[in-house]
Amino acid sequence: MKKHLLILALTTLVGFTSTQAQDFSKVEIKVHKVAGNIYMLEGAGGNIGVSVGPDGILIVDDQYAPLADKIKAALKTLGEGKLKFILNTHWHGDHTGGNAVFGPDAPIIAHTNVRKRLAEGLDLPNRKTKPAPKEALPVITFDHSLSVHFNGEDIRVIHVSPGHTDGDSVIYFPGANVVHMGDQFFVDRFPFVDLASGGDVEGYTKNVSDVLTKLPAGAKIIPGHGPLSAAEDLKRFHNMLVVTTDIVRKKIAAGKTLAQIKTDGLPEEWKTWGTGFIKQDPWLETIFTSLTRKPKPNPG
Repeated sequence: MKKHLLILALTTLVGFTSTQAQDFSKVEIKVHKVAGNIYMLEGAGGNIGVSVGPDGILIVDDQYAPLADKIKAALKTLGEGKLKFILNTHWHGDHTGGNAVFGPDAPIIAHTNVRKRLAEGLDLPNRKTKPAPKEALPVITFDHSLSVHFNGEDIRVIHVSPGHTDGDSVIYFPGANVVHMGDQFFVDRFPFVDLASGGDVEGYTKNVSDVLTKLPAGAKIIPGHGPLSAAEDLKRFHNMLVVTTDIVRKKIAAGKTLAQIKTDGLPEEWKTWGTGFIKQDPWLETIFTSLTRKPKPNPG
């Protein structure tokens, strides 16, 4: 139990806990052209996707509330249109913290579980998230998928099986050939799989594989964390998920304990992958816990 609580404490670094201790004054919102009328905003927290055009502005995720003014200023450099829609890829505060600021201006759209988890918050011994205020909650929810017909795009919002959480969606901009994956993709880093929010390592891997099979040639990928990417980057990430999970699975089958698996560690080729939010030991523990806990989450 102590080890399980340790990983929960470590993962608070991902950014869904209180922002009071963080200094956002020096954060710069960087604007990256992706393709067509789609842009990516990089700041603190999850990358923001932006659609800009004659219908106005649509954003995917909104980082932290203290960055809202900087985000608004960055959006103005892309056009004077009004914010019309906000899509949330999942419920974590580094992706939804700005909901309370942007929510009164435009409807928030997300999977049913995103609204549920934002409304309920989380109360664990080493991880507490207060329930979100009413204005931060999605007002349009869905169970499987929906389309937003906006700026000449048939934007597809597709819920994936429990992976990063149980409420993740992948957003496709087919006209611009762009995919926003939220935290189903951490570029060249071990990901955070939120087991306490219905996440599952095997489900996470399957979701990445499914995106790869559907990915059009030449598509640009906006990850939850990391630089703008392409198919080869996502393939490299998927390979890491498959190989490291298989390593732990085989050690479990051989009767090794979590402590022994951590002592063994991973091969040298994965060393740099543990330099992000999630280090090697928490990643090994996440895999171990996900593979050995019962029951498994139901596909969503």
